[in-house]
Amino acid sequence: VGLHNHGFWRPKPLLDTARVTLSFNSWHRKNHQDSQALWKHEAVQKYLESLSKEYQQVSHQLSAHSLNDFEQRALRRRCADLSPIAAAFQEIKEAEREVQELEAMCTELDTRDEKQLLELALEEKESLDKKMNMLCRKLLQLLVPKEKYDRSPVILEVTAGRTTGGDICQQFTKEMFDMYKSYAEYKRWTFDIVNYTPAEIGGLHHAAAHISGENVYRHLKYEGGTHRVQRIPETGLSSRMQRIHTGTMSVIVLPQPEEVDVKVDPKDLRIDTFRAKGAGGQHVNKTDSAVRIVHLPTGLAVECQQERSQQLNKEIALRTLRAKLYQQVLEKQLSQEQSARKLQLGTRAQSERIRTYNFTQDRVTDHRISYDARNIKEILSGKEALDKLINRLLEFAEIEAVTQYLENLQALEGGG
Repeated sequence: VGLHNHGFWRPKPLLDTARVTLSFNSWHRKNHQDSQALWKHEAVQKYLESLSKEYQQVSHQLSAHSLNDFEQRALRRRCADLSPIAAAFQEIKEAEREVQELEAMCTELDTRDEKQLLELALEEKESLDKKMNMLCRKLLQLLVPKEKYDRSPVILEVTAGRTTGGDICQQFTKEMFDMYKSYAEYKRWTFDIVNYTPAEIGGLHHAAAHISGENVYRHLKYEGGTHRVQRIPETGLSSRMQRIHTGTMSVIVLPQPEEVDVKVDPKDLRIDTFRAKGAGGQHVNKTDSAVRIVHLPTGLAVECQQERSQQLNKEIALRTLRAKLYQQVLEKQLSQEQSARKLQLGTRAQSERIRTYNFTQDRVTDHRISYDARNIKEILSGKEALDKLINRLLEFAEIEAVTQYLENLQALEGGG
């Protein structure tokens, strides 16, 4: 926090959400379950009051005739930043007053035993509560800065993990890849398979896809990590004994900016061609159209078998390689913290799981936010149920970012 030239507070930008991870271990995780709960916190109210006052001061200062062009431009920018926050703050305050008036009315109607009117008032209150939640979420989104790559397309990779027996990992990996494909269709994104390595029994060892559309990375960035499955295999001894097996698969989500400025020396590349296999079409296994590129200095390898043309597959593979090399550059910049790829991939151990899909109990649990969802089939269909879970994660990430910022703000004000 620093003092503005004209004497009022000018907070620095909020924490960069690219560095905010979903650990959720601090004190506020127990206290703030949603946006409205965080809104009611004293520190949040104090901070928003200060922003609202600053907006009024900035608006007043803009009317002064003594400002030079530079000061005018700086104040206009600050006014543009604060205006939507101040407007949302006042909107929530008005909605809060309406809720309080309705609560008082409900108490009075209950005392007079006016059941019909009370039911109408309670319905209106429920509608207002939903409006409050929506407004609080909107305000949080205004406070949290947009992550640099939120609008970027992504490379999404899935890899089967280990299991104590059976082939549930490969089967589960295929179901997960199909889930993300369905989710892309649900969100009206483009889903292009880059490579696909099926397992012998009908499952999937590894696959990758390029997903593009509106705010793809924003919605998928917290899907990266180890996903655990618990189920009774459909075939084999375990199925007859009704024995539950546990396995894992990993998801990696890499943003792919439109322009990735990473120089790749052709001398550092080994390019192999081979016959495509898996989900490809009639040309599969007939021509050497698939391409594998190995970046010799780093050992990074990418494959593409999406297109019939070897040249097109080579171009797609090079683009994917640049995205992965760019990701390494970003990780070096964030060397003080765990890298995005490590956070997502880990060691694929069950202890690092981010989510469990328990088929025997028909339950999906996201361990980062202690969120349970019933009906696994609905989640795996990649539609409303998955979208609800993903939006819940985004809301908690916003709460985490705002709360962390306010803790830092309080420490600075207290000289800590």
